[in-house]
Amino acid sequence: MTKFSAHDTPPRIRRSQTLALVLLVVCGVINYLDRATLAVANEYIRADLGLSLGQMGLLLSAFSWSYALCQLPVGALVDKIGPRWLLGIGLVVWSLAQAAGGLASSFGWFVIARIALGIGEAPQFPAAARVVSNWFPPRARGTPTGIYNSASPLGVALAPLLLAPLIAATSWHWAFFVTGAMGLVAAVVWVALYRDPAPARLGADERAYLDGGVAAPAAGATGFAAWCALFRHRTTWGMMLGFFGSVYLNWVYLTWLPGYLRTERHMDLAGAGLASSIPFICGFAGALIAGWASDRVASRAKSQMSGRRNAVVVATLGMVVFTVPAALVDSNVLAVACISMVIFLANASSACAWSLATVAAPPSRIASLGALQNFGGFLGGALAPILTGYIAQTWSFVPALLTGAGIAFVGAMSYLLLVVRPIPEERKV
Repeated sequence: MTKFSAHDTPPRIRRSQTLALVLLVVCGVINYLDRATLAVANEYIRADLGLSLGQMGLLLSAFSWSYALCQLPVGALVDKIGPRWLLGIGLVVWSLAQAAGGLASSFGWFVIARIALGIGEAPQFPAAARVVSNWFPPRARGTPTGIYNSASPLGVALAPLLLAPLIAATSWHWAFFVTGAMGLVAAVVWVALYRDPAPARLGADERAYLDGGVAAPAAGATGFAAWCALFRHRTTWGMMLGFFGSVYLNWVYLTWLPGYLRTERHMDLAGAGLASSIPFICGFAGALIAGWASDRVASRAKSQMSGRRNAVVVATLGMVVFTVPAALVDSNVLAVACISMVIFLANASSACAWSLATVAAPPSRIASLGALQNFGGFLGGALAPILTGYIAQTWSFVPALLTGAGIAFVGAMSYLLLVVRPIPEERKV
């Protein structure tokens, strides 16, 4: 069968790839603007609603619990229904929930709004993984995965720059209203423009390109039994446990960085806002570079699986290495520099983990395995703000950061020791 290089991408496929990635990045930026709004408005909301650090940790984690639990069904739904409608519906749900957060007048109301936000945002990354597997051959999935993952730190980096002035000029409520409206517009654009590849409309060269130079696999089993079969493989458990560690440490910074800089390092509002953006700009670069690099590493490794897994392990261990001085140094400048390296590596790890899912999963279950990995990750994401808030309230942020480093180390070892071989397709009985 014909083999293609990156420069041999059929023109119509390349146009569809570009459109899909642009749409995924736009939706992803809005996704993370919505998540980060609470962190940016942290101090104002705590004062307005009279919340303690512990209560704020619970509020910051409410999103992650529902988001994590919804990963269990949403991956299978994306594989069955397709990313166009699942992500479109998700955009509408999460945007309405975000706007509802702006109406919150009590702790309980806010928790409900954040739970609904987590439900709505659940399809974003499983849908993106499915889009990449639909439009890119296996050897070239790292770069587009890095591109759509770069929306995460980009959205977080833009949040304090865009939302802090809006909050200062109006109130924290308007930050939720404006970002909610942006998501509703994005929902209309996504559903109107995105389409999956239709095999009947593809030419021979286009089908050969998407097949990646290998024969199409035999049809696999479908339904709930095939989804459950993923849990029989230690690769699934390794990816879930590994992503738990990576996301835990990432969400320590994602949810608490502005509050940490203000409370522990005594920065003023403007300084903390700028310092909170710098690490996530580095994270944006990390996702882009890691996506590109993982394709190169995988092409030279014994297998796509081992190359992409090793990239995750190295990036996650790097997060651990730089978190220790970030917690212990006296200099604010040096601390922010170390945190910037952690966020660079966190987003590199995430991009590589999602590209790993596209080669570790059976072809019919890519979104399902990616969602299960994300489920494990966001159990860590849900625990991080709660545990960090209570450790900081009881002692300080230093042991909270060191705890995150230890959990991330366990995650790296889970990837290394458990994620060894790809999961085979379940055959139809």
